[in-house]
Amino acid sequence: MPMYEFYCRTCAHEFEALVRAQDPPATCPACHGQDVERQLSTFAVSSAEKTAAAARDSRKRQVKANKDKIIADEEYRKKHEGH
Repeated sequence: MPMYEFYCRTCAHEFEALVRAQDPPATCPACHGQDVERQLSTFAVSSAEKTAAAARDSRKRQVKANKDKIIADEEYRKKHEGH
């Protein structure tokens, strides 16, 4: 199914829409305007380097989330200690 990226000239909203020959022209989901411009879509590329970079980013986010949780737990414990 053909998915296209659009730019609304009325409200500057960017969105994706499924476009089939039998469907009416795409309209902006934000302002319902019809003054939309189809954008050049980028294509997805999968490579070992890209996959490894995504895994590193994911690990960094997980580590940060865990640190934030530990800090929050410690603050909660200190605040409620001795009650």
